[in-house]
This record gives sequence, C-alpha cells and structure tokens, in this order.
Amino acid sequence: MSFPQPKPEVPQLPQNLLRTIDCQQGAVRAVRFNADGNYLLSCGSDKSLKLWSVSRGTLLKTYSGHGYEVLDADGSYDNSQLCSCSSDKTVILWDVATGQVTRKLRGHAGKVNCVQFNEEATVILSGSIDGTVRCWDTRSRKFDPIQILDEAQDGVSSLKVSEHELLTGSVDGRVRRYDLRMGQLHVDFINSPITCVCFSADGQCTLTSSLDSTVRLLDKSTGEMLGEYTGHKMKGYKLDCCLSSKDTHVLSCSEDGHVYCWDLVEGSLMLKLPVGKAVVQSLSFHPSETRLLTAMEGRVQVWGAD
Repeated sequence: MSFPQPKPEVPQLPQNLLRTIDCQQGAVRAVRFNADGNYLLSCGSDKSLKLWSVSRGTLLKTYSGHGYEVLDADGSYDNSQLCSCSSDKTVILWDVATGQVTRKLRGHAGKVNCVQFNEEATVILSGSIDGTVRCWDTRSRKFDPIQILDEAQDGVSSLKVSEHELLTGSVDGRVRRYDLRMGQLHVDFINSPITCVCFSADGQCTLTSSLDSTVRLLDKSTGEMLGEYTGHKMKGYKLDCCLSSKDTHVLSCSEDGHVYCWDLVEGSLMLKLPVGKAVVQSLSFHPSETRLLTAMEGRVQVWGAD
C-alpha cells in the first residue's frame, strides 16, 4: 500500500510588519540587507549612510563623507567593508568598524545610481547617469578604474554582479549581460527605460523592471520572456524589483504605496503589501529567510512571515 506524497509547504510571504525604523536621514533612497541578512544599510538624502541591526532596529554606525544624497550601497561578504555611491559623482569605500573613508573614487561624469562589490570584494562596480559602468580595484594604490564599460546609450540605472557575469539595466531600454570569462556581451531590448535588474538565485534567469509598469522574467541564455508581472505603478520613479530568496516569488515597489508580490510560475498576484501612502522607494529581500525590507520617505520597514 502506497502513501500519498506529503503536500509541499506553501512558501510563506513576508506580510507581517515586524518593526519600523525612523532613519532620521532625510528621504531613504535605498535600503539593503548585508551579505548574511543580520544588518541593513540605509542611504539617505541627507548625505549619510547608516548601518542598523535588523533584529533590534538599533543604529550601529553612521558613515559621513558624501557631498550629496547617497543613492545605493553594498556590504562586502565578510562585513568588513562597505561601498556607496552618490549624486556627488563619487563612489566611497568605507571601513565598517572605524567609519572612516578608505577610498573616494572619482571619475564618473554625473550622479552614480548603483554600486556593488564582486564576490571577493576585490572590485567595486558602479553605474552612472553618464552611461558608463566603472570597475575599481579596492586594493590598488591607483585611483583610476581598471575598466570602463561604455556600451549604454543612456544612463545606467541598475547593476548586479555574479561569479563571472555582470548584468546592467539602462534608461536606453536595454539589459546588458557581460560574460567576463568569455568576453562576450549579450543584449536584450525591453523598449522602456529600465529601473532595476536582478539575477535569479539559480542563475538561469534575469528579472527586469521598467517604466512601463511591468516586471519581466527572461531566460538568461536565450532572452526568451518567461513571465510578465503587472498591476503595480512605475511610471516616473527608479524603483526596485527582486526575487524572494528561494526564487518562488517576484516582488516590486510601486508608486501607489504598496509592494506587489507575484507567484513566479503562475504570474498571479499573491500579495499586495500596504506599506503607506507615499511611493515605496526601495526594497531588499533577505538572502535566506522570509524577511523583506522596504523604504518609504524617511522610514524603513522590516517585514516577516511570522
């Protein structure tokens, strides 16, 4: 006699508000989990970058050194360094413990929208409104970039780096994937200014959000569209999208004050999370748990399943 297979567990969604953090740094332009998800970074319009404990909601350190609002930040895999970028055209490498500026990297001709470490934190990649991605050696004595990628015809709004691949999204409506091992460039045309790009956790797909209020899931190798997710509003703001840590759901900010969460396979809207009355500026999904960060005006919200 055979027993029926146990039903797979329904993946939990981060629909309960665990805490709200008043960041007191002007408007929060971006919020990011660190590599292990125990800390969060908030980028402020008051030129500051702040590091918080997620579980306690307490401020651990403030990093001051930018000359204009901070637009994006990233933490190194070992939590020893941070990088951030700003409207002041610079990228800063920080020492986490001391709060000091390790390096201030100049070279972009306009505001820098996005920044990320590679996996070993030996290189910082930054994308700017000037249409270039610059690669900076974090250990070099030289202050010049080791490489400049200038294929974009308009500003670079978003970038993500995986082991040997770089994904960029541009206002020119194109998603570019650089295979750094093969020296190849793959381009997918979306026909609307791109606000955010992501790799899926399994590395097989890319997710892009654009100003036609649509999030698209593309097959990385063929460029075939696997899913389209709509219902949210993204017409005039550069807002984030992301995948849940297990690739089961697609999430996007929206200008109507909600975070929209779709089932990746079905494409159906599973959750419309009411964050507030303003634009949801930024979001970040925990690397392994069902936790979500959102940013609205001057506050950051932490959401969980329990």
